Amino acid sequence: MVPFLRILGIETSCDETAAAVVERDAEGRSNVLSDVVLSQLDEHSAYGGVVPEIAARAHVEALDELIEEALKRANVSLNDVDAIAATSGPGLIGGLLVGLMTGKAIARAAGKPLYAVNHLEGHALTARLTDGLSFPYLMLLVSGGHTQLILVRGVGQYERWGTTIDDALGEAFDKTAKLLGLPYPGGPAVERMARDGNPDRFDFPRPLVGEARLDFSFSGLKTAVRQAAQDIAPLSDQDVADICASFQKAVSRTLKDRIGRGLQRFKTEFPATFPATGEKPALVVAGGVAANLELRGTLQALCDKNVFRFVAPPLRLCTDNAVMIAWAGLERMATGAAPDTLDVQPRSRWPLDSNAETLIGFGKRGAKA
Repeated sequence: MVPFLRILGIETSCDETAAAVVERDAEGRSNVLSDVVLSQLDEHSAYGGVVPEIAARAHVEALDELIEEALKRANVSLNDVDAIAATSGPGLIGGLLVGLMTGKAIARAAGKPLYAVNHLEGHALTARLTDGLSFPYLMLLVSGGHTQLILVRGVGQYERWGTTIDDALGEAFDKTAKLLGLPYPGGPAVERMARDGNPDRFDFPRPLVGEARLDFSFSGLKTAVRQAAQDIAPLSDQDVADICASFQKAVSRTLKDRIGRGLQRFKTEFPATFPATGEKPALVVAGGVAANLELRGTLQALCDKNVFRFVAPPLRLCTDNAVMIAWAGLERMATGAAPDTLDVQPRSRWPLDSNAETLIGFGKRGAKA
């Protein structure tokens, strides 16, 4: 039987500095003792996006105090934790260096094992922390840097079924917002404006809809938004609201087609996985864009139609956080996986499925997607 475990998690992959203490009992149940996140929104908003150098400096300034606060809120000391888990990639290399080096230093000083965690694996396993899901299940990861449909077979076992061939969905939201003069971050701003807009005013394209492949594309949609805005400039508030609503509708219809095909494939490949237990197969949505309520509604309706369970972790666990990093470390420990050595290096690119064909770039740092 797997013993009771407690771990300190550290997350610094982008523009949130976070630390958390999480427990896992012998039956696999979780207990979040502390969850501390410091957003860098104010530091980056003036630039309309994340500035890597500013992000790294902010992590350096805040991380030590956040770790102390996480331990204090959990009412534990370093002696009371079994291991350290720190994000090792993918992400901004400066931020990753800050978090991983801090994790190494703590592990060395306290004599604790270190687990260098793939940030995407943290997203992939969060639903097991919040909802106790059994393997396998599907995950739709939608964030500023990733749009992927992934089969989660088990801890460390991931199969990419679809990915973006150009822009990530979060990037498309951010660029649409910037084009329309809306504040950063773009996703929430576009969603707010869309509530007062006419989603049928503009007939924006639904990229790759109808194709058998499960990949995504948002570059053409982004270009169509730019063209529409230029055609009716100068834009009134209602024009902006209508563009946002029409953009969001196009995204929603695109996801409905892409994910719907993914659910059908899952039912074909795993026809007898769940009937014996009575548990429905599950679709998990993760990443910052998962906070969009219209997209959640579309996915919920799609799952209802296909008799799938729709799992959307709490919004605070959809964006970057250290709870998911700690939990991923705990899941690895529970499988008996060996810890990482202290010479492990951060990786700005680190796909979950290393065997999948690279679609949007490969360089010295590895595959992007």
